[in-house]
Amino acid sequence: MDALTTISQEHSNMWRLATTLDHVASDMQAGAPLEIAFFEAALDYITQFVDRMHHPKEDDFLFRLLRLRSTEAAEVLDALEADHARGPENLAQLRAKLAAAAQGQLPVAELAVAIKRYTDGLKGHIRTEEKQVLPLARKLLLPQDWAEINQAFRSHSDPVFGDQARAEFRELFHRIASLAPDSVGLGASSVGSLQAPATVQPVLLKVEGLESCYGRIKALKGITLEVRKGETVALVGANGAGKTTFLRAVSGVQAISAGSIHFDGEDISRLRSDKRMRRGICQSPEGRQVFGPLSIEDNLRLGAYTQPKHQVAGDMEKIFTMFPILKEKRALPAGTLSGGQQQMLAIGRALMGRPSLLLLDEPSMGLAPLLVEEVFNVIRTLKSQGMTILLVEQNAFAALAIADRGYVLETGTVTLTGTGEDLIHNEQVRAAYLGM
Repeated sequence: MDALTTISQEHSNMWRLATTLDHVASDMQAGAPLEIAFFEAALDYITQFVDRMHHPKEDDFLFRLLRLRSTEAAEVLDALEADHARGPENLAQLRAKLAAAAQGQLPVAELAVAIKRYTDGLKGHIRTEEKQVLPLARKLLLPQDWAEINQAFRSHSDPVFGDQARAEFRELFHRIASLAPDSVGLGASSVGSLQAPATVQPVLLKVEGLESCYGRIKALKGITLEVRKGETVALVGANGAGKTTFLRAVSGVQAISAGSIHFDGEDISRLRSDKRMRRGICQSPEGRQVFGPLSIEDNLRLGAYTQPKHQVAGDMEKIFTMFPILKEKRALPAGTLSGGQQQMLAIGRALMGRPSLLLLDEPSMGLAPLLVEEVFNVIRTLKSQGMTILLVEQNAFAALAIADRGYVLETGTVTLTGTGEDLIHNEQVRAAYLGM
């Protein structure tokens, strides 16, 4: 992934966070209680991620090289770097106001105004970079400049910018999404952990010439696709392209009329869906489809119905570690959960089946921006654990950014395939699915 893509993704995360802070501040102005743990988590994220990682990287590489190539960039870069320098002080002042409000020494409404003032500044900063600096960089920087910038942004060994730091930032974001109020987050009062050791192995799913029909209408027209063990593979395309039908065909819910599906070396084309699940194909379906009248705990137990009973309690605790809100509400009917909470339950239910292949169908659909990022945060963590994931997602940019490889589906046919990065930069894909 190139540096500009990384920077824009980081901007998207910061924008989501700023929007969420605005929302909660507005609720406070309307009389909602102060969410002290949520705000502390949000400020920790900004301190660690924005001020310690994002801004120094821009200053040291992108901005420095842009100054060398352009005198016209100096004015806007001076202002942005001044914002960067003031960042820690502005956060310290906001933390002081938060502490004062928590102790009853500052009206909550006054804190809300300060939060909105801060987020306005953050959004303005992002807007300037996206609309002025990044287009200028694309226009003026030389290939050797991009080689240096991209190397810095791709560094896996750097203790500040590398993989370990990125895992830390996923944990910080997970904390924010867990503690944010129900209307924008998961609404938990405690925070679990996404961390786990990574394991990656070689090959798994092979689909050849797959066809499937609804009556006389052929929905899938000879799809050939491969997923290797440990890979995250994204399937993107417009509504009606056949993405969900394909997942249903893989899981055995949708009948196929031609072609073959091999899983872990075995032809499962005619195998019933329950037997496919017993072999390790577990799906989190589009629209969550939790069992509303049943408790959260019972929903999770249903996900483990093929597993030995002695391991269910331990597996459930692992799900509760990832999603503490599910533990807090474990006895409540699943239908009482918010959309974000139901999505975490749907993912948790699929994980209870101990999948060798996890099928995720539109996991971010209908969620608040903060929770869209948290869903991908969870997917990144599962990927880092070595889980094999086949992801269908309406947010094509986010899906391809996280994927090792991707397939573009149009009217039941694969029209393009490549690495996630290649597809993000493909002009046809950018125009059709990324809005660029």
